Amino acid sequence: MMRHLLSGADLDAERATLILDTAAEMATVSGREVKKLPALRGRTVVNLFYEDSTRTRISFEAAAKRLSADVINFSVKGSSVSKGESLKDTALTLQAMGADAVVVRHPASGAPHRLANWVDGCVVNAGDGTHEHPTQALLDAYTMRSRLGRLAGLQVAVVGDVLHSRVARSNVLLLSTLGAKVTLVGPPTLIPVDIGAALAPGTEVSYDLDAVLPSTDVVMMLRVQRERMADSYFPSAREYARRYGLDAPRCRRLPDHAIVMHPGPMNRGMEIAPEVADSPRSTIVEQVANGVSVRMAVLYLLLGGMSK
Repeated sequence: MMRHLLSGADLDAERATLILDTAAEMATVSGREVKKLPALRGRTVVNLFYEDSTRTRISFEAAAKRLSADVINFSVKGSSVSKGESLKDTALTLQAMGADAVVVRHPASGAPHRLANWVDGCVVNAGDGTHEHPTQALLDAYTMRSRLGRLAGLQVAVVGDVLHSRVARSNVLLLSTLGAKVTLVGPPTLIPVDIGAALAPGTEVSYDLDAVLPSTDVVMMLRVQRERMADSYFPSAREYARRYGLDAPRCRRLPDHAIVMHPGPMNRGMEIAPEVADSPRSTIVEQVANGVSVRMAVLYLLLGGMSK
């Protein structure tokens, strides 16, 4: 059974559905006066974040604490990493301290896979470079299923900076496994050649957002990741927003039941207009809440369920 969660490809339909079903049960805890379960009492979860994060780090911390685990938040700033300590030495230090699970975010693609070879505990990938972010894909799938009642057969458009997006890669892998049909939309400079076929057969690519919207059940807007861009990938922010931004007129082209998603943080006014981000179609705040339930399910199953 699973020992780590490093990629969306680690999950077959049965395991992914188990996580989503378990998350639905975990969500009931949020409605209680005492939001705690004793499931991971005595276990230690380390949040090892080499990149800035708000939603993901706090979400994992909340998830572990609601399961009664002991949580250690490791910040690179002020640690021995700033003195030149390697990832391997940091991993061995955590191992010596008895970490049962390590949640890692790292700027280098593949870092969680290396870490998994060095520690005895479970490793959860919370985002590695431009590679993957599997728990984000899980919470997105959970949100789609909660809003629309199903995943199989859904038409999902993932729009924007696919080239630098770990969220896009994990979503293509997971949603395809669960029966959804994914179309990647964006300027040619921000969509790698043959990425759809390389990740999941049947994934389509389009450079025309307006043509895709009328048949879309879910439109997922991606942030333009300027911090990862060394070159100019489009003429200007205004031009990008004109061609690929989701504004109110474009939103009206969607079917009545369609929903709008964004993994956050958002560039309001660029990839998504403020009135769309705050509209009833938007699931952005729900995604944050669902993230805690999904990460509770992942930690519970890895430390107490699926790993056995």
